[in-house]
Amino acid sequence: MPTRRALLALPLAAPALAQTRQLRLIIAFPPGGSTDVLARLVAPVMERALGAQLILENRGGANGAIGMGAAAPAAPDGGTFVLDAGGAATNPHLMRGLGFDYATAFAPVTQMTVLPALLVVRGEAPITDFAQFVAHLRANGGRESYGSSGVGTGSHLAAALLMRRLGLEATHIPFRGGADQLVALRRGDTLFTFSTVPTIAGGIRDGAIRPLAASTPRRASAFPAVPTVAESGVEGFGVFDFHALYAPAGTPAEHVQRMAEAAMAAMRSPELAGRFSQLGLEPAAEGPAAFASFLGAQRERMGALIREEGIRLEG
Repeated sequence: MPTRRALLALPLAAPALAQTRQLRLIIAFPPGGSTDVLARLVAPVMERALGAQLILENRGGANGAIGMGAAAPAAPDGGTFVLDAGGAATNPHLMRGLGFDYATAFAPVTQMTVLPALLVVRGEAPITDFAQFVAHLRANGGRESYGSSGVGTGSHLAAALLMRRLGLEATHIPFRGGADQLVALRRGDTLFTFSTVPTIAGGIRDGAIRPLAASTPRRASAFPAVPTVAESGVEGFGVFDFHALYAPAGTPAEHVQRMAEAAMAAMRSPELAGRFSQLGLEPAAEGPAAFASFLGAQRERMGALIREEGIRLEG
C-alpha cells in the first residue's frame, strides 16, 4: 500500500504524539467495508491536522474483536490507535476468552459516525410501508423469518428488539456477513432484515430492495423520505452501529485529545461532507468525554437487550 507524507510540519510545542512522524491506525474490519472506507477517506485530513503519517492496518474478524485485541497490548505512547464499529458496545456481552476487557483496555478517543440501518424487504414483496409490514407479520403468526449478518450483530439486535417491541415473532436466520444476508433477502428466503445504508443503497436505488423504516432516532440523510421506526409508531426505538477511535489504556490525555481533534477536523471537513452523505455515514465526533458517556450508555442498552433475548454466540 503506498504511503503518504505529512503535509504540515509538526510545531515544536506539539505533544510527543507525532514525534515519530508515523502513527499506526488499526482498522478492526476487513478492506472494503464501511469502517475501512471511512479510515481511508479521513486519513489525509487527519494527517494534515496531526503533521504525521498514518499507517493503516486492517485486522478484521470477530465483529471487530481481532483488531481491538491487536491494539489492546500496544504501548500506550500515543503511537497506536484503533478504529472500530459497534462491536465495542455488544461484544463485551457476547464474547468470552478474548484476552482483554473492552471496559479497561482502551481509552475512548472520539465517536466518528452514526451508521444508520434500514428495515428492508425485497422489491417484489407485497409490502410497501411499515404498517403493511406489521399487518403481514400479525397475519402470518410467527411463520416469517428475518436475516442478519451474524448472531449478536447490529442487524440481529435491531430486528430482535423490533419484534419484542411489536409483540411479534419471526425466526432469526444468521448469515456469514452482509452479502449473504442480502442474497437471501433478494431470493425470498427471508422476509426482512436490517442493513446499513452503505450496504443497501445501490439495491434501493435500482428497486431490488424496498426500505420501510430507519433504525436511528433521526432519518438517514441518504434516504430522507424513509421514516424512522419511532415515527412509524414504535416510540423510543433506536438501534444503530457507530464508528469510533480508541487508544490503548494509559495513553496520555494530551495524545488522546490531539488525535480526537484530528478526527473531529476530518468529520467536519467540507471536502468530505458529500462523500459521507453519499455513503450514508452520519458524522458524530465530539471528543473523548462525550464519547465515553455515549459508549457507556450504548453498552448498557445493548447488554440489557442481549440478556433479555438470551442471545449467545455459537461455538
